[in-house]
Amino acid sequence: MTMIGFIRHGMTEWNKEHRIQGLRDVPLCAEGRAAISGTRPPARLARAHWYVSPLMRAVETADLLGVLAIPEPLLTEMDWGEWEGRTLHELRAADPDAMKANEVRGLDFRPPGGESPRDVQARLIDWADALTEQGSGPFGAVTHKGVIRSVIASALGWDMLPPDPVKLQWSAAHILRFTPEQTFQVVELNVPLEDLGASR
Repeated sequence: MTMIGFIRHGMTEWNKEHRIQGLRDVPLCAEGRAAISGTRPPARLARAHWYVSPLMRAVETADLLGVLAIPEPLLTEMDWGEWEGRTLHELRAADPDAMKANEVRGLDFRPPGGESPRDVQARLIDWADALTEQGSGPFGAVTHKGVIRSVIASALGWDMLPPDPVKLQWSAAHILRFTPEQTFQVVELNVPLEDLGASR
């Protein structure tokens, strides 16, 4: 089985404003850079081969974590189509009936012109399957919230309807294994990043 650790990118101004980023290439904000600086992936991923979403916020995060990562388009955030740049509050105010109808679709929630979480799961399975040709890992991925939630939903058999089965920490690594049956399994979630300052 192939072990993969997933780490989300640091904070951006759009995160602070609760704006949907999707494929928009938004950089880290100063607060996001400060939070990642001085951290490293947890020890169990120290020998990992790293991949990164090509979006700027993920690439910056990988650089700050001190990992040499290969850009991988399949790790890009979920495509939110026409909703990118908007907030959920704005969307619910503009068309509450359409939003309510979409939000109960769980894995098949699909923004106009965008992807569903089920689509994201499919491309992450393709990526993980290709990794198996390189051995059992470990591998690491610096990626996005939507990607990580979709993969964990796949591992837990969660339909992505409320409530969430687990509270995810976003300044942490989430470690899963990918099986020969092309399924994800949880190894450990919410593994803290290593604080280089604390280890001195």
